[in-house]
Amino acid sequence: MPASGGEILPGEWESHRLMFGSVHDPASGERVDEVLAVLMRGPHSYTREDVVEIDCHGGTVPVQRVLKLCLAQGARLAQPGEFTLRAFLNGRLDLAQAEAVLDVVQARTDEGLRLAVEQLGGGVSSRVKGIRARLLHALAHLEATIDFPEDDVPPADVSPELSEALQDLDALIMSASTGIILRQGIRTAIVGRPNVGKSSLLNALLRTERAIVTDIAGTTRDTLEEVANVRGVPLVLTDTAGLRHEGRTEDPIERIGMDRTRRAISEADLVLIVLDGSEALTRDDRDVLHEITEQKPAMSLAVINKSDLPQELDLQNLGRIPGKLEVVHASATQSGGTDELEAKLAELVLSGRAAPRPGDAVITSVRHRDALERAREHTISALAASGAGTPAAFVAVDLHSALNALGEITGETVGEDLLDEIFRNFCIGK
Repeated sequence: MPASGGEILPGEWESHRLMFGSVHDPASGERVDEVLAVLMRGPHSYTREDVVEIDCHGGTVPVQRVLKLCLAQGARLAQPGEFTLRAFLNGRLDLAQAEAVLDVVQARTDEGLRLAVEQLGGGVSSRVKGIRARLLHALAHLEATIDFPEDDVPPADVSPELSEALQDLDALIMSASTGIILRQGIRTAIVGRPNVGKSSLLNALLRTERAIVTDIAGTTRDTLEEVANVRGVPLVLTDTAGLRHEGRTEDPIERIGMDRTRRAISEADLVLIVLDGSEALTRDDRDVLHEITEQKPAMSLAVINKSDLPQELDLQNLGRIPGKLEVVHASATQSGGTDELEAKLAELVLSGRAAPRPGDAVITSVRHRDALERAREHTISALAASGAGTPAAFVAVDLHSALNALGEITGETVGEDLLDEIFRNFCIGK
């Protein structure tokens, strides 16, 4: 009921006009909450359907009471991602844009959010549709020669169009190496012997006191995971229990912690090996370095911590460790003490690549990259077959496969199983 006291019938409710009123329990007449409500008639809504939104006060109890009353009147709870799925099925969004909705919600850095918003606005879809248009044009020429041989349709040279499409595919696939990192982040394990400053380093990178730090060795008994924004790159940091020689501890809890540390190393994309620069290299340090050498992570970096103290660590000893190991100095307790480390991390993770510019179409999804790579393979096959004078029917087969792969990105060629897989990751109400 509106605050003015007069009841508005559904046919009299003006679309997209915010109304103030109260929600009442029809059984008891009790006023449950004061709310704002808006009716959005399709197609001018998120799903292109008629939609009503009710804004309650933010507490859990009033929201649950209003929701319960709505369900009692015949409404049902939405499935995860159902609103965005309806928007896709009704043509409001294509599939790449629909996936970007979840990326916006889950963005871990400003750069990740920017890329998600670009994709939501159709940046990736536009590039993919441009490639599909070239391949469709080439396919139309080929199928004309196949379907109407009696009309003496001259053979078409589709190689230029296929070459242009291949260049665009290569550019998009290349963007994925950076885009996927900026969206998903890099799993990073912080390892070292007890009391070298691993937890202090985690806090410094997070810029908050997240991990407990004391002078007592072995404070960290379990892994602790947080996401840090390092120069626009999300690092999924795992602070681990200190590693030491197995024979030097009989504490079963410490042994469990060390086992979890080894698992964290095996699952990491990047390992930060923390060493205490104010002390000489110890046996436990060597054991840690040996552990990293054995597991061979994709990337590793030695962080010489406590650089603000007199240095006793002989860096030449690190040169005797098998494998190339880059070194950077840091002080987890000093202002600006991790600047050199953060710069090195961004350089190492991005391999010197510049961050995407505004307006660039960047692939941030492994699913999209895989579809593009399949489209590329079929385009290369079609280009080679066309250049070799292969009959048009065989070239067309590869072009159909390339088009189907691209259609999986924007949704033109997608099955229910794939839709279920994509939208099950959404939360209720999105």
